[in-house]
Amino acid sequence: MRVLVVGSGGREHAIVWKLVQSPQVEKVFCAPGNGGIARIAECVDIDVTDIKTLVHFAQKKKIDLTVVGPELPLTLGIVDRFREKGLAIFGPTKKAAEIESSKGFAKNFMAKYRIPTAEYKIFSDPEEVIQYIHKKEPPLVLKADGLAAGKGVLICNSRDEAYNGVDKIMRQKIFGDAGNRLIVEEFLRGEEASVLSITDGENLVILPPAQDHKPIFEGDKGPNTGGMGAYAPAPVVSPKLLRTIREKILLPTVLGMKEEGRLYQGVLYAGLMITPEGPKVLEFNCRFGDPETQAILPLLETDIVEIIETSIEGRIKDISLAVRNEAAVCVIIASGGYPGSYEKGKIIYGLDQIPSDILVFHAGSKIKGKDIVTAGGRVLGVTALSSTIETAIEKVYKAVGKITFDGAYYRRDIGYKALRR
Repeated sequence: MRVLVVGSGGREHAIVWKLVQSPQVEKVFCAPGNGGIARIAECVDIDVTDIKTLVHFAQKKKIDLTVVGPELPLTLGIVDRFREKGLAIFGPTKKAAEIESSKGFAKNFMAKYRIPTAEYKIFSDPEEVIQYIHKKEPPLVLKADGLAAGKGVLICNSRDEAYNGVDKIMRQKIFGDAGNRLIVEEFLRGEEASVLSITDGENLVILPPAQDHKPIFEGDKGPNTGGMGAYAPAPVVSPKLLRTIREKILLPTVLGMKEEGRLYQGVLYAGLMITPEGPKVLEFNCRFGDPETQAILPLLETDIVEIIETSIEGRIKDISLAVRNEAAVCVIIASGGYPGSYEKGKIIYGLDQIPSDILVFHAGSKIKGKDIVTAGGRVLGVTALSSTIETAIEKVYKAVGKITFDGAYYRRDIGYKALRR
């Protein structure tokens, strides 16, 4: 089997790493890939949004399966285009992917199908938002309606913060056209969790629940990023709670999307707040999470190709997942200045010092001569597995300490909520 992975981040490196372990896979291509992926797959210089060229490449190279990593090509309709050409591809269609590309659509969908989420209101006029905020008690949550690379959410602890947030999103357009519409939500209190499932449009299987760390600084302070680390399984999601999430959130979403004529096949990711009243949806994503995938896939023993095939072929109920009885912790090493401006081209040292039982997934890296250099905000994801989260944390930070580059930054408290439990 010849497989094409679309994307260039740590998530895609983890997917490629898992695919090459499958006895069914003969060769993996990645478009465009990165410096780490290039060591285990053939990288091809095609942008994730260049769907026409990706289709042509898949036809020319006789690709048997394409796996899409990031949300953007999914929301642009890559699955629809590949299927039109008779090419097997894993992911939701453009209409189904709207559950991520429009937060407004997702909120209205949840209201219709009684899926628990925060109270909300959607606006297109900044003046109307200001008037609404004037009547509400903070804290409030502002969300850009469209895609914002995981950064389009502002938590506002005062009305002045909220007014400023409206100005940034709707007038200054810090998230571009994603801020043409704005959702104002009640602030939910509790602990966050990421629950990823794989569905064929009618049934689903659930991957080990994880917890992401979005803010840049320790103690969950500072602006949101694409994610500074993750661990799995997350103890905040008990087996009983996972059954509730399945029955009250995931299955109603899959069946509701089918009812709407948007058959949903692929990864359905629920970003949840575990509140005193139960789990509530913060957001849905239409793809594997990043960095959660870098903690989840190493725990998965089942052949990933088998899981993907059952999703595409509508027979996911035929598979049961085998999962390691271990914990995985992933720490992101980022460029100094991220999620703001940062420099690229810094030589990465210490990768040859990492023990063989530690996984290093590349995100913003590229090969330059004999060196691997930084090429993005989130540069590497370092993942360790151990019998407990506590020992996995110790193991991962020992490895992270061996890797250096000019300006390297990482949070030193990934997994701290799990330790509290």
